[in-house]
Amino acid sequence: MNKILILLFVALVLIPINAQYKKHEMRAVWIATVANIDWPSQRNLSAKQQKKEMIQMLDSFASMNMNTVVFQIRPTADAFYASTLEPWSHWLTGRQGIRPDSFYDPLQFVIDEAHKRFIDVHVWLNPYRVTNSDNLDILSKNHLFYKNRNLFVKYGDKYYFDPGLDETREFLNRVVEDIVQRYDIDAIHFDDYFYPYRVKDEEFPDDKSFKLYPRGFAPNQKDDWRRNNVNMIIAELQQTIKSTKSWVEFGVSPFGVWRNNSVDSRGSATQAGVQNYDDLYADILKWLQEGTIDYVAPQLYWEIGKKVADYSVLAKWWNENSYGKNLYIGLYASQLGNKHAAEAWRKGNELARQLQHNKLYNQIDGAVYFSAKGFMKNLLGINDTLRNNYYKYPALTPVNRNIKGEDSAQPQNVRVVKDGSDAYLLWDRIEEDGGCHVKYYVVYAFKGKKVGDFNDPINIIARTSDSCLDLRNLNKRFHGTYSFVVTAVNRYKHESKPDYWVTRKL
Repeated sequence: MNKILILLFVALVLIPINAQYKKHEMRAVWIATVANIDWPSQRNLSAKQQKKEMIQMLDSFASMNMNTVVFQIRPTADAFYASTLEPWSHWLTGRQGIRPDSFYDPLQFVIDEAHKRFIDVHVWLNPYRVTNSDNLDILSKNHLFYKNRNLFVKYGDKYYFDPGLDETREFLNRVVEDIVQRYDIDAIHFDDYFYPYRVKDEEFPDDKSFKLYPRGFAPNQKDDWRRNNVNMIIAELQQTIKSTKSWVEFGVSPFGVWRNNSVDSRGSATQAGVQNYDDLYADILKWLQEGTIDYVAPQLYWEIGKKVADYSVLAKWWNENSYGKNLYIGLYASQLGNKHAAEAWRKGNELARQLQHNKLYNQIDGAVYFSAKGFMKNLLGINDTLRNNYYKYPALTPVNRNIKGEDSAQPQNVRVVKDGSDAYLLWDRIEEDGGCHVKYYVVYAFKGKKVGDFNDPINIIARTSDSCLDLRNLNKRFHGTYSFVVTAVNRYKHESKPDYWVTRKL
C-alpha cells in the first residue's frame, strides 16, 4: 500500500503521497526528519512551549499524509528521553544533565502524539559522537566521558567513542536495548556518521585499540579492521533489537555514495570525494546482503544532472543494489530556495522532479526528508506540491521484507447501525493478535454491492484505533449503497486479508 514517511535528526523530515496513484504507492513510507537543528527552536523554551512546537510539526506532517517521523534522540551521547545511562541533552534545556521543567519525557510525548496521528516513530541515534567541538565544559560531570576516559578519543576538534573497543560496542548495545525495551518505538535509525568524516592531514587515533584488539588483522589491514568494527556493532545491534522486540526495525541513512566505480566495479558512476566504504568504514552493501539492517535510506542530497554525483544515477544504483531490503531515498528538503545552491534548487521544485523520477523504480519504497525546517517554512511551496500532487491520500507503511511476521486477524462482526439520520460502522475489537498487538484499523468504502481495488488508497476512508466509526464525521457523506471493509494492521505492519465486508444502503 502507500509508502511510509521518515524523519531524521531532531529535525523533522516528511514524505508525502502521490496523487497520481501507482499500485506500489498504496504501501509507501513518507518520512519527516526531526533533528536538534529543528526542535526545540530555542534552548530556553519551557516544556509547554516545546510540546506546542512539536504538536504543530506533527499536525503539519499529518496534514500532508506523512506516515513516519525520524526523531533524533541521541545527538552527542546524551538523551532526549529519561535515561540512567546518559545525561539529558543540552539541546533541551541549554545545559546537559538538566531535565526539562514541569518534567516530561520528550520521547514518550512524541510517541504518544505521533501514534495518535498514525505516524510511526523512528528514533535516530548517533553511535560514536560525544561532542560537536573541543569544549568539554558542555558535558555533564555525570557523563560516561568522566567515568571511563579510556573509551574516548579526540579527532579534529571533536570527541568520539573509540569504535575499536569492545567496551564501546557493549555500552551502545545497552543504550539501544534500554530504548527498545522501555519505549513503543517503530525503528532504531542511524545516519551517515560511523567513523567520522576525514580531517585533513590527521589520522584517526586508534593505534592503541588496534594493538589491544587486532582480531586477526595484520598491521597493514587497519582499514579492514575498522570496517570490521562497524560490521560487528551493526550485527550486534540487530540481534539486540530483535531479541527485545522482533517487530522493531533497524535502519541506516548513509552518505549517498557507497563507492565510485573508478575504485570498485560494483560502485556507482560517480566521482564523489567521500565514499562510505573507504572514508566512513561503512560497508552498507554487506549489511544489506546479510540482512543486518532492515532498511536503507541513502542521502541523495544532489540535484538531477550534477556531474560528480547525479541524483538520477544514484537512485538507479541504489534501486539495483538494495538486495531486496526496504529502500527509502533521502531527499534534501532544506536545500530548496538556498541562494547559494545550484540553480536547480533555486528555481522550480527539485524535489518534485526527484519524486517523479523515483516512480521509475519498483524497489524504491518511499522517501525521507531532511529536515523538518523545509516543511515548517514551506520552501518553494513544497508542502502544497506534496499535498496536492504526491501525498494526496493516506499511505500505509510498507511491510519490512527483512522481518518475518504474520498477517493480522481480520475484525469480525462488521456492521452498520443507523439511528435516524445518523449511521455508525462498528466491529469487534481484536484484543490480541498472536502476541503482537493491533496498531490500528483501516476502513475501506466502495460504492455499490461489491468491493473494489484495495491497492488504491482513494478507497481508504479512515484509519482508527477505535472499533466504531461515525460516518457523519467523514469529509464525504455516504448516500446510496456502499460496501465497507475493515482490516487490522499489527506491529509487523501486516494487514489482515479483506475476506469479509458488509453492504448497506445509507
